[in-house]
Amino acid sequence: MELRHLRYFLAVAEQESVRLAAKRVNVTQPAISRQIQYLEEELGFALFDRSPRGLKLTTAGRFYLGEARRVLATLQSAGLAGRRIAEGLMGHLRIGLVENAGWDGLVPELFARFQTAAPDVRLELVPLNTPEQLERLRDGTLDGGLVYLFDEPPNDFEHVALLEHGVALAVPSTWDLPVGEPVAARDLADRPFVTFPRGVYPEYYDRLLAACRQAGLTPQVVQEVSTEAAILSLVSAGIGAAIVNAANRGRPPARARFHDLADVAIRLPLSFVWRRDDGDPALRRFLDVIASR
Repeated sequence: MELRHLRYFLAVAEQESVRLAAKRVNVTQPAISRQIQYLEEELGFALFDRSPRGLKLTTAGRFYLGEARRVLATLQSAGLAGRRIAEGLMGHLRIGLVENAGWDGLVPELFARFQTAAPDVRLELVPLNTPEQLERLRDGTLDGGLVYLFDEPPNDFEHVALLEHGVALAVPSTWDLPVGEPVAARDLADRPFVTFPRGVYPEYYDRLLAACRQAGLTPQVVQEVSTEAAILSLVSAGIGAAIVNAANRGRPPARARFHDLADVAIRLPLSFVWRRDDGDPALRRFLDVIASR
C-alpha cells in the first residue's frame, strides 16, 4: 500500500464520483479506478458499493475512511513538525551555565531573544561549573555551555567569546570596612576567608591564589564549599570574606557587601562552547541569536 492509494480513496469517498475525484487529484479515471481496486484487493474487503447511480461507501468503507483521514492528518502533522525541527524552530536544547553569569546583562538577554525566535524549542538550563560543563558536553548530555575559559578549549569544541567578568571582594555587612571603598588585598591578611576546594576548578583556583600572593595576601581559609552561592551564604553568616565573580553583584546577598579590590584583578572570559560535530538545528538557531547580538 502506498500513500497515494489513501489519497485516491479519500478523493473518491468525498466526491462519490471517480470522474470528480480524478479531476481533484489530477489523475485519469481509469488509473484512479485501478488503484482503488488494488487497494480493495490488498485490504480484502470492498470499500464501495457500485451502482449505475454512482459509488457509495460500504459500512467497512466508512470506517476505513475515518482511519485514513486520521493517518493522513498524522502524516501531515509529522511533516510540519519535522520541517520545524529541521529549521531549528522546534526541539529541546540543553544549555549549561555558571549560574551567576545568567543573572543580568547579555546572557538572560540571549535566552529571551532565543525564546522569541524559537518559542517551540524547550530551553533547559543546567547550572554547572566550567569543568563539569565541559565534561557533560563531551559525553553528549549538554548541547552547549556558558563557561569561563582562560585558554582555548579542546580541539573537539567550538567556542565564541561573549563578555568578560572580573572578581570582587565579598565581606560580611558587619565588618568595619569603609562602605564603597576599594580594599587592598594586603589589608586582609588577618581576616578569615571562605573559598572553594581546588578540585572544583584547579586552573581558576591557582590563578586566584597566585594573584592574591602577588598582592601580599595569603588567605587564611577557614572553610571551603563548592559553589559561590554557598560561599556567599557563609559570608552573609559572618564566617569570613571571599573573592568571588563580580557577576554576583547582580544579585547581592542582604547580609554581605561587595568591594572592589585595589590590587587583585582576574579576567573571567565568558564564552559559549559546543561540540564541533553537533549539527542540532536548534543549537544552530541559538548560535544565530548569539551572532546577531
